Amino acid sequence: MTSFYSVKDDLLNAELIEGIKVGKHEVQHAYFKGRRKLNQMVWLYFMTFSKFHTFTFMNYALLTSKSKLPDVKTTIFTTVGTLARKHNAIDLSQGFPNFDADPKLLSLVTDAMESGHNQYAPMPGYLGLREVISEKIETLHNHRYNPENEITVTVGATQAIYTAITAFIGLGDEVIVIKPAYDCYEPAIALNGGKAIYVQLNAPDYTIDWSDFKEKISNRTKMVIINTPHNPSGKILSKQDMLMLQELLKPTNSILLSDEVYEHIIFDGETHHSASRFKDLAERSFICASFGKTFHVTGWKIGYCAAPAELMNEFRKVHQFAVFCVDHPVQRALAMYLKNTAHYLELNNFYQQKRDFFLNGIKASRFKFTPSQGTYFQLLDYTDITMENDESLGKRLIVDHRLASIPISSFNIKNRNDHMLRFCFAKKQDTLEKAIEILCSF
Repeated sequence: MTSFYSVKDDLLNAELIEGIKVGKHEVQHAYFKGRRKLNQMVWLYFMTFSKFHTFTFMNYALLTSKSKLPDVKTTIFTTVGTLARKHNAIDLSQGFPNFDADPKLLSLVTDAMESGHNQYAPMPGYLGLREVISEKIETLHNHRYNPENEITVTVGATQAIYTAITAFIGLGDEVIVIKPAYDCYEPAIALNGGKAIYVQLNAPDYTIDWSDFKEKISNRTKMVIINTPHNPSGKILSKQDMLMLQELLKPTNSILLSDEVYEHIIFDGETHHSASRFKDLAERSFICASFGKTFHVTGWKIGYCAAPAELMNEFRKVHQFAVFCVDHPVQRALAMYLKNTAHYLELNNFYQQKRDFFLNGIKASRFKFTPSQGTYFQLLDYTDITMENDESLGKRLIVDHRLASIPISSFNIKNRNDHMLRFCFAKKQDTLEKAIEILCSF
C-alpha cells in the first residue's frame, strides 16, 4: 500500500521539476508555490484515503452508531430491580439469597487471607481446588477431568460461558439457543460475530420439541447451548432428553456448552443429568458451574469450567487475557470447604423445604403452578386472574402490591407471553411469608 510519506515525496519531486522548467531565476518562486499546492494535495489525500477528520468535540453519536450490540437494552433484571427499590417492594425477582452463607466458609476465607494467600492465583486456578472439583465430578457423574489441563476456575459461570463462546465462535457461526434463555448467551454470540438460532420450549410444560431442534442443526452449527436445571422454568433435562441430544449431535462437529449453575439444586429425588455423564456429549462439552449459586455467595463471582484438554486449551487462551486469574483466598477456602461433600449434597433438601413452604403457602391463591424440578425459581401461572401481558402484571404487582417478580416473556422468542411470572424462593422465611400473604390476597 502507498504510504503518506511516499506520496508526499513523489508530489514534492514533481513540483520541483516543474519549477526548474521555468528557468533558474524562477526556481525559488515555483518551489514555494509547489509547496503550497503540495500541502493542499496531501490534505486532500488524507481526507480521501485516510478518512482523517478533525473534531472540535467528541462525537459520541458517530461512535455509537456502529454499536456492536445495537439491539441490547437495559435488562429486565435492572428494570424490575430499580422499580422494586423505588416502591420498597419485597424482591423475589433477583436470583440471589437474602440470607448469609455458612460461617464456616466465611471463616475459611479469613484464614486464607491471614495466611498470606492474597496475591495472584495460578492462571487456571489454585490446583488444590481444581483437584477437588475433579473428584466431585468423577464421584457424581463417573467422568474424570484432568485437573491440570481440563478444569479452569472462572469469575463465575457467566465468564466461563462468555469465554467458551469467544474462544470458538466467529463471523457467521451459528449457535443454537433454547428459549426462554438466560440473557447472557445472545450478547456474547453477537459480540463475536455469530448468529443465534432459536428453539422455543413448549409452554406451559417447557419441554423441548426435538424435531424442531433437529431441523435447526446445519453444517453452520458451531455450538449448542443448554441449561439444566433450567432458568427460568425450573425444568431439568431428563436422561431421555440428554440421550436424544447426544444422538442428534453425534454426527456433527458442534460444541456443546452446558450451563449447569444449579447442578446441586434438584428436587423430589430427581437426578441432575450433567453432560459429563454421557461419553459422546462429554467429548464435545464445556461444563459451566457456579460456586456463588451453590454456596449463597453470588457476590463472590466464582465458578468453574470443565472440558476436554483440546477445548480447554483454546478456552485458556481467552481466559488469560480477559481475567487471568480469580480471587485467591476464596479459592483456597473453597478447596477446603468442598472436602465435606455434605456442604453441597444436602443443598437439595435445604432448597426443597423453601420451595415447599412457598408453594404450600400459596395454595389458597388464584395462581396455578407445577412445582419446580430444580433451581431456586418457581413459575406461577396467572391465567385465572387476568390475561394481561406479563410485563404489565409484573409492574402492577410491584407498584400496587409491593412484590417484585420477573415476567418471562423477556426471554422468549418475540416476547411470547406465557402468562407466567418467575419468583425466587431463595429467601428468608419471613420474606416468603410476606410474599405469600400478598399473592393470596391478589
